[in-house]
Amino acid sequence: MPKLKTNKAAKKRYSYTANDKVKRTKANRRHRLATKTTRQKKSGKIQNAYADKTVVAGIKKLLPYGN
Repeated sequence: MPKLKTNKAAKKRYSYTANDKVKRTKANRRHRLATKTTRQKKSGKIQNAYADKTVVAGIKKLLPYGN
């Protein structure tokens, strides 16, 4: 059976923890920070959030080898 390919876009956005949870980075923290309020910037400050349970099955298909 051939190897499965890892989805490169998902690899850049998600990673697995030691307990097999899917970790993600919050959005809206990359650019144009000068126009955003302090509250908006602080809400996205958590860089290690966990993916929602409803999308974990799809992410695991995109990352078959636990990248």
